[in-house]
Amino acid sequence: QVQLVESGGGLVQAGGSLRLSCAASGRTFSVLRMGWYRQAPGKERDFVAAISRSDDSTSYADSVQGRFSISRDNAKNTLYLQMNKLKPEDTAIYYCRADGIVSYSPVIYWGQGTQVTVSS
Repeated sequence: QVQLVESGGGLVQAGGSLRLSCAASGRTFSVLRMGWYRQAPGKERDFVAAISRSDDSTSYADSVQGRFSISRDNAKNTLYLQMNKLKPEDTAIYYCRADGIVSYSPVIYWGQGTQVTVSS
């Protein structure tokens, strides 16, 4: 099992910045990829950004490309999402996700989420 705990959400004005953190614990050696997803009220959970454990390659949703940056600190088992130039449409609950392999089967872990609210 892998446990994920997000932090860093809050209320910010449009144009501002926030940095989200996701602390991982447990069988973190089984994790291959980590990412951030978000869910706005009444909408589905959408992909935001991800980073590969093997080569640190990153990917981003078009809507956040150039404004958000994903990174990780292996020593602290922590994933980050730096969010700049925030827009009201970025308002959502942000979830940390870890993709791993257990007994040759893919496993997905989710954190409990952290609220980000961007005021206009």
